[in-house]
Amino acid sequence: MYLLGYDIGSSSIKAALVDVNTGQTLAVVQSPESEMDMIAKQLGWAEQHPETWWNNVCLSTKKLLGQTKIDIKQIKGIGISYQMHGLVLVDKNKKVIRPSIIWCDSRAVEIGNRAANDIGIDTCLRHLLNSPGNFTASKLKWVKENEPENFERIHKIMLPGDYIAMRLTGEISTTISGLSEGILWDFQKEKPAQILMDYYGFESHLIPEVLPSFSKQGRLTKAAAKAIGLVEGIAVNYRAGDQPNNALSLNVLEPGEVAATGGTSGVVYGVIDQHLYDDDSRVNGFAHVNHSPTDPRIGILLCINGAGIQYSWIKQQMAASSMSYDGMESLAASVSPGAEGLRILPFGNGAERMLKIKALGAQINNLQFNLHKRPHLFRAALEGIAFSFVYGMNILKEMGLNVQVIRVGNDNLFQSAVFSETISNLMGCRIEMMETTGAVGAAKAAGVANGIYSTIREAVSNNKLIKTYGPLNMNGQYERAYQVWLTDLEKMLPDSSLITN
Repeated sequence: MYLLGYDIGSSSIKAALVDVNTGQTLAVVQSPESEMDMIAKQLGWAEQHPETWWNNVCLSTKKLLGQTKIDIKQIKGIGISYQMHGLVLVDKNKKVIRPSIIWCDSRAVEIGNRAANDIGIDTCLRHLLNSPGNFTASKLKWVKENEPENFERIHKIMLPGDYIAMRLTGEISTTISGLSEGILWDFQKEKPAQILMDYYGFESHLIPEVLPSFSKQGRLTKAAAKAIGLVEGIAVNYRAGDQPNNALSLNVLEPGEVAATGGTSGVVYGVIDQHLYDDDSRVNGFAHVNHSPTDPRIGILLCINGAGIQYSWIKQQMAASSMSYDGMESLAASVSPGAEGLRILPFGNGAERMLKIKALGAQINNLQFNLHKRPHLFRAALEGIAFSFVYGMNILKEMGLNVQVIRVGNDNLFQSAVFSETISNLMGCRIEMMETTGAVGAAKAAGVANGIYSTIREAVSNNKLIKTYGPLNMNGQYERAYQVWLTDLEKMLPDSSLITN
């Protein structure tokens, strides 16, 4: 008996197959091998054709089945993880009206800012846990203002995962978690956010039927089964955005549990059981996959734009062409914490929400030509990103999240001991690296709604622990280096109140 999971990213589609009897992952594949095309008609815009996602779902499924040679009649459930905050519009015939405006598109920033000012930021935070910002609802308002002919054709609005579920089952639905990531869920009233929809002029019929994240969300149609190489009737049982799903994959479900990832951007995602928010909107709160009106589970998401992209830039510009990341790590580890005074601020990938939407640019500080060499640059680069994580996690601590254990996957910056140990020492926490991926987590989650697993925890509890990082006794070297880095940041934000603990 098997479970199938998809991770619908903006770069590629990943598919995973899990053997229920052994709990083992049989294979994980992706399509395409190179990145999917992105449409950018203007600076700051980012769109993709939903049909491209679907085509690569078909290709990845066929590749997965070709590798594993399983009996497809033994697949008992499908789970979907997907890129958050995107907007998909379909007409009455379930045809896509225009390309999807995806997560990294920034065209609706001012629309969201106006909404927050007009409705009242306090009202938005109490009801939505967020400012409307550049999220899905504001992107829909952009369509209404700029493409009225397309807006008039809309039958339903969807998030990317809702679209893939529709292609698989023929049914249109969404989830509380999904609506919350679009800032379309009212946590005070536990229903779609009429307060924002009225302001933007949206009719309520645009919102699809709302289903639990774990539920019977439809069955594979004959046409879909033929397109992807499966049998008709397989149930779709689970759907969630990539960050909530990543947390689930890492067994982060209950208050106080924290997941993190360090890809191009960095994310820390902690779970709380109250409708809390940050007055300055430096972090965002969304309904977690196991949220319910009577037993709240809110995922507090911290995003750091200047993470892996900074270290990739350092590699491209300053490492020898033959040097790998492992080679850079060895050189960085040869230098003591603090990189002998060399410091790097990594904020060169656009405005940072945790810095109150400031676009600071990156800085290399205190470079000494007679002292610092490439190992110092590599260490300072990793420490600068780690310090940014710590700065953001202290915001989470302000909100009451007790960061004792952070769970991470085995496919990002946390593979660096220099990076991980810096965070572990400064936060006084343990970092657990697990063997799992988003597609694997989605596959396992699919087994909950159909009764294969009795609880969500049971579905994801057998992840293999690969490595653990814990605080080291370094006589305050990390703390001293972090405080100097904070001083650099304060000079760039003279009017901001920094988190210094």
